[in-house]
Amino acid sequence: MDQQLERYRDQHKLRLSWMPWLYFVLKDRHRAWAEAWQAEVQARLRELETVELGEGCFIAPEARIFGEPGRGVVIGPGCAVAAEAFLHGPITLGRDVSVNARATLDGGARGITVGDGTRIASGAAIYAFDHGLDPAREVRDQPVTSRGIILGRDVWIGANAGVTDGVTIGDHAVVGMGAVVTRDVPDWSIVGGVPARVIGDRRKLG
Repeated sequence: MDQQLERYRDQHKLRLSWMPWLYFVLKDRHRAWAEAWQAEVQARLRELETVELGEGCFIAPEARIFGEPGRGVVIGPGCAVAAEAFLHGPITLGRDVSVNARATLDGGARGITVGDGTRIASGAAIYAFDHGLDPAREVRDQPVTSRGIILGRDVWIGANAGVTDGVTIGDHAVVGMGAVVTRDVPDWSIVGGVPARVIGDRRKLG
């Protein structure tokens, strides 16, 4: 391969890492090298971490995915994990889930479960654990609790939104950009604000 083509492919790989939805619509002339590249990236991840990867996934090499025995990461078929996303198990992603650049998912002890087709936008922060607030103890000495987080199917978590431990977000719901979700969200609801509250219903749009 000549140097110009190699530089072009390196740049194309970087583009795909930050915009992984482009991987799924690659032209035929790019498909072969991109799939071979992904096979290498995913094989290395399987070798080093406790992860399961479904068919047809895209995993950016710049993503940070950490799973240990008992705290594994399961990524379903057709999922995409973008550059500088941070995933720490236990986490289970269903089919066709996208985790975009710089999103953070930490499963704590009880884990994060994400339904099929859900979209997690850039900068979202989803933490399935919390610290105590006993005023008699310093924060660093507080006990850590974990109840787990469930995101339903066909959910959209907006950019820079936060989801706190113990929350369940129903199917088809939308969390607005920058919202902080501290309590359960019903199916089809649109929520926004800090703390997040229901501001609409997807079924009543259009």
